[in-house]
Amino acid sequence: MKTKKLGNSDLSITPVGFGAWAIGGSGWEFGWGEQDDKQSVAAIHRALDLGVNWIDTAAVYGMGHSEEVVAFALRTWPGPPPYVFTKCGLSWDEQGYVHRDLSADSIRRECEDSLRRLNVDVIDLYQIHWPTDDLDEGWGAMAQLQKEGKVRWIGVSNFNVEEMRRAQAIAPITSLQPPYSLVRREVEPEILPFCRSNEIGVIVYSPMASGLLTGAMTRERAANLPGSDWRSRDVEFHEPKLSKNLALVERLREVGNRHGCPAGQVAIAWALRNPAVTGAIVGARTAKQVEGNVGAANLRLTDDEIAEIEGRNVREPELVTAA
Repeated sequence: MKTKKLGNSDLSITPVGFGAWAIGGSGWEFGWGEQDDKQSVAAIHRALDLGVNWIDTAAVYGMGHSEEVVAFALRTWPGPPPYVFTKCGLSWDEQGYVHRDLSADSIRRECEDSLRRLNVDVIDLYQIHWPTDDLDEGWGAMAQLQKEGKVRWIGVSNFNVEEMRRAQAIAPITSLQPPYSLVRREVEPEILPFCRSNEIGVIVYSPMASGLLTGAMTRERAANLPGSDWRSRDVEFHEPKLSKNLALVERLREVGNRHGCPAGQVAIAWALRNPAVTGAIVGARTAKQVEGNVGAANLRLTDDEIAEIEGRNVREPELVTAA
């Protein structure tokens, strides 16, 4: 896979990265249900084997479990190590409920915990997970960790333009991690153009809308998601939105059939085609899922296919009039 420079960093990343949210498993507020750690490790190894060169995780995923699984997978991986990205700013209680905290003390403590769980000396990209009122204190702490060499580069996630401007006044932002997919396009008017004009890399998350656009999600499966899977509470998986989303999947499937690839791969390629996007975080729970997604890095969609996917027409038929 070709690589692309991430923002103002010296990191060159593949268009697709391995997303480690789901492999955190259940037992916390935003878990994806039960997950087999052996399958998680196999999925990571398969992604790396296919050329993916970065993994995105977070301390809060599975309350530290995702980072531990990533560490085990890397210890048992014989090839060159990938970049490891993780996030801070979300803490949890014993019941698995999450709260935001950008105090300097919390960020420093979270960083030390992540370094230990990941079994690394330095984190390649450390990101604030969600903004809060104490954004300035939190971003200052991130800049200090970078100066100390505990993290190489620092980024933000889920920030708007105003929040990014506040952070930039303290220290440069390497990257933004926003949600971006065919069902979530809020970042297009302002946020993506701001990042592009300010040399801020963009690594989008949920390009397949948390599995909704993979082609594997059915009405029956959505109705039977277990309570331990946060998607069972997501409005996109319920009516009236579900029918519209499943119709979108059919359009993705039709385009994918012409390219010999699944619907989810087309959804990822759609997100990657935006010139502001450096890479897409693609979650996977099995090696088979990885194999179905990685090809999006090399899939090029035409303007007509983009219009077809989005449910609009590029070319209007010519009007013929009598002489």
